[in-house]
Amino acid sequence: MHHFSYSGHDLHCESVDLAAIAKLYGTPTYVYSAATMADNFHRLQRNLGGLDLQICYAMKANSNLAVLRHFANLGAGFDLVSGGELRRVLAAGANVRTSVFAGVGKTEGEIKLALENDIYAFHVESEPELARINHVAGQLGVKAPIAIRINPDVDANTHAKITTGKSGNKFGIPLKHAAAAYEAAAKLKNLRIRGVQMHIGSQITEVGPFVEAVKKVAPFVAELKAAYAIEYFSIGGGLGIVYQDALASGSAAWWDAQPADRRPLTPEAYGAELTPLLAPLGLKVLLEHGRFMVGNAGVLLARVEHLKRGAGKNFLIVDAAMNDLVRPAMYESFHEIVPVHRDSSRRALVADIVGPICESGDCFAKDRKIQEVGEGELVAFLSAGAYGYVMASRYNTRGMPAEVLVNGSAFELVNARETFEQMTAGEKIPAFLQ
Repeated sequence: MHHFSYSGHDLHCESVDLAAIAKLYGTPTYVYSAATMADNFHRLQRNLGGLDLQICYAMKANSNLAVLRHFANLGAGFDLVSGGELRRVLAAGANVRTSVFAGVGKTEGEIKLALENDIYAFHVESEPELARINHVAGQLGVKAPIAIRINPDVDANTHAKITTGKSGNKFGIPLKHAAAAYEAAAKLKNLRIRGVQMHIGSQITEVGPFVEAVKKVAPFVAELKAAYAIEYFSIGGGLGIVYQDALASGSAAWWDAQPADRRPLTPEAYGAELTPLLAPLGLKVLLEHGRFMVGNAGVLLARVEHLKRGAGKNFLIVDAAMNDLVRPAMYESFHEIVPVHRDSSRRALVADIVGPICESGDCFAKDRKIQEVGEGELVAFLSAGAYGYVMASRYNTRGMPAEVLVNGSAFELVNARETFEQMTAGEKIPAFLQ
């Protein structure tokens, strides 16, 4: 569920008319709902409430400082994958001591930065990384807290580019080699074994893969607890969101109307299946969800440039482009696209919805049915709160879009649109070309 809906004819985020945001800050602009983020956080908390739970928001999904501060205020730690993300947590005034550092290629500088800021644990992806962390910790005269990431070889039934728990993926250590990896870690004097971790992929829409992975790894987790007195088991993230029917999914009535065998995976179903498997372990449980926390909490506002009528094909050209929202070009992903002002008297239009970039790949939707909209009118790309702005680029020398956070009837610009001067500030023409 989320807090985007029509009030009369106009699309609102919580109590704010999206057209008012576009009028003040222009387009393309990302708009986020603070209430939706809080609701998602609390639903996870409630539905795994029988566990000693720590939610570490996977900030690669959306790392805006205001979003990070909001989750920190709710009680979240963070799942980090770079030194830059760690610095963002600090800049947001949040706590690294409840955060974990993942990723297959941590540099010595990143490890040092994390240790200096009392990271809760490193999620280690390989044996060479154990040696690297041990070396850096030794230089600092500290013990580095670690958990080894287990690759359970479970198919998450998701897009090939976002699956992470199969044996052919680059992540983690195979379960059959994990005991030896922990034995090696125990011999390194500058490491402290704190836990164990797994993560099988993203945008998972059925509970079965989560259950399979936990059942597969749980006996080994129990062995680790007995051998090394580990404190926690991180089961990663990956809970999917609604992209099709995204607008309707903001209503409880829509969820109630879905047949049981077609209902999207919810925190309620997720918690009901996993809590009985995790509770007997007697360990702290870490969750590292990102997309679920913010995906349906954001939209991308765009303005129609014009409608181009071709031979047997219409093209609705908008001012947003693949540099602003790359998911359709990169993953062939679906985003529902709706008019900000809805008018039932207008005819329906079938068109390819495209951006202005000089690539045929700059296409958000093919043969999409939408209310006829004219030049200067607004549309909203739904479910754009995750992997939207964070994956944006400056391709075609287009500045980064603006970001706005809404809280009830209040809203504020939390990231200004990038200017040309900001975009080129680090560039120079060398003397030999003068």
